[in-house]
Amino acid sequence: MPTYTYEALNSAGKPVKGTVDAGSSEEAIQQIKGQGYFPTSVREQKVKAAGGGKADTKLKKKKKREFSFAIGGVGQKKLTLFTRQLSTLQDAGLPLLRSIQILEAQQKPGALKSILGSVAEDIEAGTTLSDAMAKHPRAFDRLYSKMVNAGEIGGVLDVILQRLANFMEKAQRLRRRIIGAMIYPAAVIIVAILIVTGIMYFVIPKFQEIFNDFEVELPGITIWLINASRWVAGTASPNQHVAGWIWILFTPFVLWFFLWLIRKTNPGRAATDIIRVRIPVIGGLVRKTSVARFTRTLGTLISAGVPILEAIMITRDTSGNYVYEKALTRVHDSIREGETFATPLRESKVCDSIVVNMIDVGEETGELDTMLMKIADNYDEEVDVAVAGMLSLLEPMIVVVLGTVIGTIVLALFMPLVKMIESVSSTK
Repeated sequence: MPTYTYEALNSAGKPVKGTVDAGSSEEAIQQIKGQGYFPTSVREQKVKAAGGGKADTKLKKKKKREFSFAIGGVGQKKLTLFTRQLSTLQDAGLPLLRSIQILEAQQKPGALKSILGSVAEDIEAGTTLSDAMAKHPRAFDRLYSKMVNAGEIGGVLDVILQRLANFMEKAQRLRRRIIGAMIYPAAVIIVAILIVTGIMYFVIPKFQEIFNDFEVELPGITIWLINASRWVAGTASPNQHVAGWIWILFTPFVLWFFLWLIRKTNPGRAATDIIRVRIPVIGGLVRKTSVARFTRTLGTLISAGVPILEAIMITRDTSGNYVYEKALTRVHDSIREGETFATPLRESKVCDSIVVNMIDVGEETGELDTMLMKIADNYDEEVDVAVAGMLSLLEPMIVVVLGTVIGTIVLALFMPLVKMIESVSSTK
């Protein structure tokens, strides 16, 4: 009978370690609970293979497999599908190792297939699924591995995996809504910039030649337009070494890279997140998205059985916004000192009063996880409304800006043409 080593918490909340003999990890967990402990980690002790032969052959195969690697990460869509399939197999009663091997076999060559192979080997060697997954953070982040660990300890891995898949699908759906809403205005702006740049590069010089041939006195707006056209073409002056169209083409990429470098530093990320939250219109959308994200994450973790202090820290690390990370740190410190969840959140002023009041009620009734999920669902709907409102405001603004630009170009070109027509008519 295999021996399992465990780490657990006693009734006073102090960590304890020990070993138990059991036929499976589930049986070991039940024995530990029977001793009055709350297990946090259970793993089978590895037994050294005696002699050579087949054991040595297996070891060689494993060593060879350890050197395999795949470039790139694992997409959220693929990971969500894997999670739901693993939940289904576990619900059907298949052994965990067999389930992982089945899912590995059906994967196409890539990062996930390579990672699942490594996970299967670790499970075969006696490692728990959560510990095996924690070794591959590019696929299974801290939130994922901790929820799996809670499912293993509670003996409800299939249920936790189902909740995790639902959580990931809702998070993806929210992200797709926002990205999908931004595609139309972004495409319009890009096409408009390309068209105006093309007019400045190809059309304006032709009109300039006509104006020069007729020796027409040009108004100031036309002179400005011609100078801008020369800058775009790179002929504004002998000292211009880079054409303007190159600046127009590459400036967005340079700005994006510069912003990426800034956000790589802690002060830079903090500053940009604070600015994002306070920008008119966009700031409201960022706040609603952040609240929906952290309440759903925290609600999912608490409902999975993850201790609340650890759940808050995981939520803080995955919130994606410095403002909410700081607020959740205050909440963590408050709960650790025996105070409430709602008070520091109210003092931080990063959430609407309705959110704080609902969390307060959830604490009082012992239904905090349910209340958090209700907040997340409500804010998902508010994000849809905010996106629709932003688009309704953005579309007329784009029309006004484009109309102003095109109108200025038309006015600058037709004013000299009118003078040309008048001069030709007077000569006749």
